[in-house]
Amino acid sequence: MTSAPQHRHAPLAFALDAGPGEWVAARKDGVAAYRRAVDRTIALATIAEEAGIASFWALEDPDGWDAFAVLAAVARATERLQLGTGVTNPYYRHPSQIAASVSTLDALSDGRAFLGFGRGQAEWYQRALGIHVGRPLRALEEAIDLFREWWQAPSEASSPSGATEFHITSWKRGIYPVQRHVPIYLAAVGPLALRLAGRKADGALFNDLASRHFLADAVMAVRAAATEAGRDPASLRFVARAAVTVTDDPEAIYEQRKATVAMIHALPGMERLLATPGYDIAGIITEVRRLMRTDEVLARGGAFTDLREAGDLAAAKRAIPTELMRELVVAGSAETIQVRLAELQAIGITDVVLTHPGPDATVESLAALMAAVTPR
Repeated sequence: MTSAPQHRHAPLAFALDAGPGEWVAARKDGVAAYRRAVDRTIALATIAEEAGIASFWALEDPDGWDAFAVLAAVARATERLQLGTGVTNPYYRHPSQIAASVSTLDALSDGRAFLGFGRGQAEWYQRALGIHVGRPLRALEEAIDLFREWWQAPSEASSPSGATEFHITSWKRGIYPVQRHVPIYLAAVGPLALRLAGRKADGALFNDLASRHFLADAVMAVRAAATEAGRDPASLRFVARAAVTVTDDPEAIYEQRKATVAMIHALPGMERLLATPGYDIAGIITEVRRLMRTDEVLARGGAFTDLREAGDLAAAKRAIPTELMRELVVAGSAETIQVRLAELQAIGITDVVLTHPGPDATVESLAALMAAVTPR
C-alpha cells in the first residue's frame, strides 16, 4: 500500500489483518503453544509478503495485544510489506505516543509504516478505564493535525487556540518517520467521520460486512469532502475488510459471520455498515442488542468477553436473516468472488482484506488464492 495516486480501475491490492485471538486461545495449552502462536503471526507476514500481499494490519483493542510491538517484530522479518494498525485510537494511546510508535515502526521497517486510526468504543475508555473521552470526532481531527506536525521537521507540534481535546504546547519529538508522508487511513462509519477522512486522511478503512450500498455512498462522501477541501480524490485509498473466503459451503460462513454482526455491528452506530435495501436493519439490530444485552454491558464499560458471557449469542444469530448475510459476506466460489470484487472495485474500493489463512498457509496457496479471486 502506498499513498501514491490510484485510479478507479487500478488493480485491487490485497491485505491481511491479524488479531490476538490465536494467542489468547493458545494460552490455555501452555507456554510452548503460546510461543508457536507468536511465531505463526510473524511467519504469516513473511508468507504474505512473498505471495504478493500489499499490506498487513494488526488489530488493536484495549483487552488484546500491543499492535505496534507485533508490527515491530514483523518489520524486522519482512522487506516490502506495508505495516500498520487496524486500528488504534487517541484514547488507548495518547497522540504523542502514537506519533512515537509510528515513527519507530517506520524506522524499523525502512519506511513502510501507515496508521489505521479510529475513535474506538468510548464506553470502554470512559467507564472501564477511567479515561476522559470528550468529543471523539474532534479528538481524531486534532490528533491528525498533531501527527502531521510531529512527522516532519522540525517535529514540533502545538495545539491551536481553539483545540478542545488535546492541549499540546510546543512539544518537540526527537525522531520522526523515514517517509516524508505517512499514510493515515481513518476507520469511518458516520457522515462526519467520512467527511473527516476526505478532508484530512489518505483514505478510509471500512469494517467487516460493510454492504455494497453503504460502501458506494461512503466512498462518494469521502471523495466529495476531499474535493471540497481542494484535495485530489483520486489519491485516496479505500480499504474494505471483506474477509474474502473461497469455499464450497458459503452457507456455513454466513452462519458463522452472524456472530460478527451480533458482537460488532450491534455496537452504537455500527449498524450503518449493514444498510441494505429491503431489510429493516434498525429493527434487526434492536433485537440483537436486546438478546446480547449490549446496552447493559456497555453501560458498565464491558468489552467483547463480557458481551459473550452476558448475551445469548445463539438467539442473536437466529434473529439475523441468512438472506441478509448473503448480501454482506464475500464468500463462495472463486468465480462468485471475482464478480463481488469487481463490484467493489467499480464502487471505488482499492484494497480488500482476505480472510485470515489457516496455519497450513503457504506462499503458493496464498498466491493462488489471490490469482483465483482477482477480477478479470
